Amino acid sequence: MGTEQHRREAPDSVGCMVVTVSDTRTEETDRSGRLMIEKLREAGHMIEDYVIVKDDYTAVQSAVRTGENNRSIAAVLINGGTGIALRDTTYEAVEILLDKTIPGFGELFRYLSYEKDIGPAAMLSRAVAGVRGDTAIFSTPGSSGAVRLAMDELIVPELGHVVREIRKDL
Repeated sequence: MGTEQHRREAPDSVGCMVVTVSDTRTEETDRSGRLMIEKLREAGHMIEDYVIVKDDYTAVQSAVRTGENNRSIAAVLINGGTGIALRDTTYEAVEILLDKTIPGFGELFRYLSYEKDIGPAAMLSRAVAGVRGDTAIFSTPGSSGAVRLAMDELIVPELGHVVREIRKDL
């Protein structure tokens, strides 16, 4: 069975949770979280939950677990906290929770970032994706440009397909 047939069998609408990791953003100032929500809704997906959590290892893991434990949520999309500063803990918090990683997500995100406008600084991105239980997890940098790139080029075009693959044996 080819990729095109898998895409045809994929759900048109996926329940999603959006998580913004930031010590300073509020719902009013969270452009990246709003952008994720907008892109998901435009594609026909449902926003089941939206939260802003501090850039804290435990808070990030708690948010992921909340999404994973909600049966109406098939994908948790996280933005922020993926840098290399000491306070950036999202990558470590998310990566250890994954049952399976999707290495191509981070690889493609960095490649596209490099090609489009970031140049060699793209190597600093610690975008990561994978699966926890039967939930897809995507973690992107918090800048609106990074979120737009990830959503337009990678996540939105494949979200239904990813969920189909994760849940096909259930």
